[in-house]
Amino acid sequence: MSWIYLIIAGIFEICFALSLKYSQSFTKPLYSVLFIVFTILSYFFLDKALGTIPLGTAYAIWTGIGACGIAVLGIIFLGEPAEFWRIFFIFTLISSIIGLKFVSNQ
Repeated sequence: MSWIYLIIAGIFEICFALSLKYSQSFTKPLYSVLFIVFTILSYFFLDKALGTIPLGTAYAIWTGIGACGIAVLGIIFLGEPAEFWRIFFIFTLISSIIGLKFVSNQ
């Protein structure tokens, strides 16, 4: 169950990063509130995951999910560049996340 919590925490990290962008320096109340809510939920589920997953592994995977998710969404929805090397390193991050899961004792 801890791995599911960790994935949920990563998804909420993506949500809070997107809401931070759309809050426009906290001048948009809805997105500012969403940022706070998503941040709390992300940390809540990260904390739940830390019950059995080592801190270093959980933190690396949590940030990796967020980084990959934001990069992919940026390419798809925000018009960010989809260059070869950018895609290559996103896949490298995803491979590292999967690798950490496989070598984890949990």
